[in-house]
Amino acid sequence: MLAWMDDEALARTRETGEAWFWSRSRRELWRKGAISGNTLAVEELQDDCDGDALLLRVRPGGPACHTGAVSCFAPWLWRTVASRAAERPDGSYVAGLLADGPAAAARKVGEEGVEAALAGATESDERLVEELADLWFHSYVLLAARGLDPSLVEDELRRRRSAQPPTKPSSSGPSSASRSRSRS
Repeated sequence: MLAWMDDEALARTRETGEAWFWSRSRRELWRKGAISGNTLAVEELQDDCDGDALLLRVRPGGPACHTGAVSCFAPWLWRTVASRAAERPDGSYVAGLLADGPAAAARKVGEEGVEAALAGATESDERLVEELADLWFHSYVLLAARGLDPSLVEDELRRRRSAQPPTKPSSSGPSSASRSRSRS
């Protein structure tokens, strides 16, 4: 998340070990999580090179974003799905799918995965993009149905990347001729 901190908020953050900020809209100090319980325990506080910005490395006590996402910088699609999951508005496709439970969302991921694979093998680039959009969307809904955040998937990918030794480019990848071919 990105937030404003004045001198008093900084002092309270240093004193308490929890993140305090200045709310420009409410014009008051606030401790992150005072209402929600989603506090930020400060593990490290760093100034930038100019001394006009701070970076707080924190251990969150829950989602940092009011939408329920771990981060306020989550992809816009995830923020939308998380918001629908939290609010369950009438007429929302996401809310309806979530009401049917994780198994219903998982079936949609399977269906969209097959459609994306078929589009990738036999259809136009535009059709593939459409089907991948459906797959990504329904994958987010499945994560929401299971109470998980996409950051866990990103963490797993980072873990795999760091566990793998660097590899040389494969000669089995696309040839230069197929990479330069125009798309239909």
